[in-house]
Amino acid sequence: MVALAHWLTQVLQPILVPLCFVFAWLVMLMVAWSIWSAVRDSFTNAKQMHRIPCANCQFFTNDYHLKCTVHPDTALSEEAVSCMDYEPTRSM
Repeated sequence: MVALAHWLTQVLQPILVPLCFVFAWLVMLMVAWSIWSAVRDSFTNAKQMHRIPCANCQFFTNDYHLKCTVHPDTALSEEAVSCMDYEPTRSM
């Protein structure tokens, strides 16, 4: 039995070493691709969130109880990007 195991390892070793090498690099590439996708999606999401005008609106209260006096249900959400009642704050 030991001789069979020794013979099997001698036969498979030239195949396993390149196969493990390729497998290890594939895993590394999948990890890198996953990180790249997460970063790309984060930038896309951040870009969308920066389009929300609520913080510069005169109806924005900056209070977590009542964020907006006109549209409290959609304030600081993606629905607020196209808010028809947006009024920029006036500089004093």
